[in-house]
Amino acid sequence: MKRKIYMVFVFFAVMLLLAACSGTISDSASDQEESSIELNAMDTYMALRAYGENRNEALDAAKTEIERLDDMWSVGKEDSEVSILNENQEGEVSDETIELIECAQKISEETGGAFDITIYPLMDLWGFTTKEYQVPEESSIQEILMNKMGMDKVTVDKSTHTVTLSDGAQIDFGGVAKGYTSQSIAKIFEDYGVEHGIISLGGNIQAIGTRIDGSRWRVGIEAPNDHFDMVGTYEAEDEAIITSGAYERYFEEGGKTYHHILDPETGKPAESDLISVTIVSNNGTEADCLSTALFVLGKEKAIAYWKEHSTEFDFILVDEENHIYISEGIENHFESSYDYEEVKK
Repeated sequence: MKRKIYMVFVFFAVMLLLAACSGTISDSASDQEESSIELNAMDTYMALRAYGENRNEALDAAKTEIERLDDMWSVGKEDSEVSILNENQEGEVSDETIELIECAQKISEETGGAFDITIYPLMDLWGFTTKEYQVPEESSIQEILMNKMGMDKVTVDKSTHTVTLSDGAQIDFGGVAKGYTSQSIAKIFEDYGVEHGIISLGGNIQAIGTRIDGSRWRVGIEAPNDHFDMVGTYEAEDEAIITSGAYERYFEEGGKTYHHILDPETGKPAESDLISVTIVSNNGTEADCLSTALFVLGKEKAIAYWKEHSTEFDFILVDEENHIYISEGIENHFESSYDYEEVKK
């Protein structure tokens, strides 16, 4: 319960920041009127704001889409597409599921396996799926690593829309689903003519256009620990800002903290020198994968990966020494009360 309260508090802090910066809303013009909705889905608190004549219709359609995708991908629902696939090891799936798998395969290959959707058996073993937390025996971890994990155990046949899992592998889209969902909602807003809005799906923020006065949305980057009030703010326009950190979900046992970002190589919480990774990108699906993958890789490898893919995304990293690093592409749109280092290409 403490974790959920913290996440809601952070969300409202971010939304208060956004509201404080959005200027005065006039009721006299429909393109400046605001509507918003709140809901719980994908195991997180969500809120959406939209402006414009068709804003209410857009929000209704967005809510329906969130619920549809949640029903499709939730491992906690026995009749979800993912749960049925995990149970049967083969089945016909939707275009969206294939798209998520292909994105996961791409990021996994590029990062040397740092992102792996076959992580589900390990997440379940540690209790992160059921909230019945435990530190597993090493033998149990190794059995899963050697026999049930690996992206090579996931085969997609696009001609028949069939996915096959081998050797008892099971998948979990927890590290990519919200990124895809925010991107999908952005498309819905576009279809309804909504040019200004903000989408918050837990640690995933999607900016739709600009604020109604034409300036960028100011998005607060949440603090990973008590050292910061807030890491800083990023001024966003038509892009996703997605954060992963060891502080999001964790449990304590024997005086040690175990967080939910597992390293696919060790089967244990990643021993990263990073405590927070924020990805800024036009591709919310890939950004979601990357926020996890770069956390697992650690600072030096994360920066090296960005240098090879600098045209695709930017980053804000916080390491275990509370140092902040940003990629040079966002220098003009990032503000912080703390010192930070700009990383050059």
